[in-house]
Amino acid sequence: MVGSHKASGVLLVLLVVMATTIANGTPVVDKAKNAATAVEDTAKNAATAVGGAAASVGAKVSGAKPGAAVDVKASGAKGDSKTDDSAAFAAAWKEACAAGSTITVPKGEYMVESLEFKGPCKGPVTLELNGNFKAPATVKTTKPHAGWIDFENIADFTLNGNKAIFDGQGSLAWKANDCAKTGKCNSLPINIRFTGLTNSKINSITSTNSKLFHMNILNCKNITLSDIGIDAPPESLNTDGIHIGRSNGVNLIGAKIKTGDDCVSIGDGTENLIVENVECGPGHGISIGSLGRYPNEQPVKGVTVRKCLIKNTDNGVRIKTWPGSPPGIASNILFEDITMDNVSLPVLIDQEYCPYGHCKAGVPSQVKLSDVTIKGIKGTSATKVAVKLMCSKGVPCTNIALSDINLVHNGKEGPAVSACSNIKPILSGKLVPAACTEVAKPGP
Repeated sequence: MVGSHKASGVLLVLLVVMATTIANGTPVVDKAKNAATAVEDTAKNAATAVGGAAASVGAKVSGAKPGAAVDVKASGAKGDSKTDDSAAFAAAWKEACAAGSTITVPKGEYMVESLEFKGPCKGPVTLELNGNFKAPATVKTTKPHAGWIDFENIADFTLNGNKAIFDGQGSLAWKANDCAKTGKCNSLPINIRFTGLTNSKINSITSTNSKLFHMNILNCKNITLSDIGIDAPPESLNTDGIHIGRSNGVNLIGAKIKTGDDCVSIGDGTENLIVENVECGPGHGISIGSLGRYPNEQPVKGVTVRKCLIKNTDNGVRIKTWPGSPPGIASNILFEDITMDNVSLPVLIDQEYCPYGHCKAGVPSQVKLSDVTIKGIKGTSATKVAVKLMCSKGVPCTNIALSDINLVHNGKEGPAVSACSNIKPILSGKLVPAACTEVAKPGP
């Protein structure tokens, strides 16, 4: 096509040049050569441009998306609540991870023995849920800290739950839990583990009736969880709602947590954590720790807990460390704008934490607490001691600030009180009860 246009153009130019030359007396051959060369160059440039444009369009058509969406049912999942769909999810993940694409999960109830979603992946991966997951009800021991569903070593991952439920069917496991006897309860599976995730988002999922912890976030960086649900009865022992450890830049924004242990527990190595708009209860409150149980624990630095409602729980906000601990650090901590509703002990620093008697009682904790601000705490205390600050006599707390606290107790024991030991807090604003009017003693 281009060749025929070029030939016609050359012939036309030659005719024009010949006519001009005859009129002006200019040599015909030189003019014709120059004209032909110009037309040929123009044609080549046009062909090159057309070819480049075609190549660009072809590239966009063939490579517009890293990979097509993978439907888990096309990989063999049944979603009938009876068939083990673990293999189908593994196949779908393998395909999506290799391409960097989306896995879609249609409506249904997917029974899975266990799942591992492991990276690294070729590109960003999205898991789009419109169905629920269900674990076997049977109790099987696992390797320590194992998960029922694991997400591991993934960057730029998005989990859109659309209110999906992860049902751990844990009622039989709670009865088999021997934590009170042994002090250890790691042989039951955690419902959902997020390990080594980077720049990721977890949206709108609910964990219910986990056999052990509901969600465990470990070694993650820049991960945001929003619209999270945790649902288990008070008798579900050691079912921490969301445990965070050895992670930097975790944001928990919006959660409703009902469980038998801490709503949110914050372990060693946690830095730059924000917990906001969490509704907690029943449960044991929002806790930093326990810290100091193991050697070589990493510092906790930069924790903010704010705009939360804690209702009908054993504790409100607390920091707990073990007696006789190795050295440790927890600093730059803020508890702010938190409402307590019928909470047994709304504000607690407990450096003599000793559950089930498995500790070196009487030996001071070596975890150093500093730069802790507790402000804007209001509501009702279910017991007389509304604020209890019991620091280590070995490494006393420093720079602990209390500001604008209004906690009321209406029981027969009399008005609320504040009990302290090994601490001289910095006081500001209105404080009800007045700070440190009694000596804090170990125990509830």
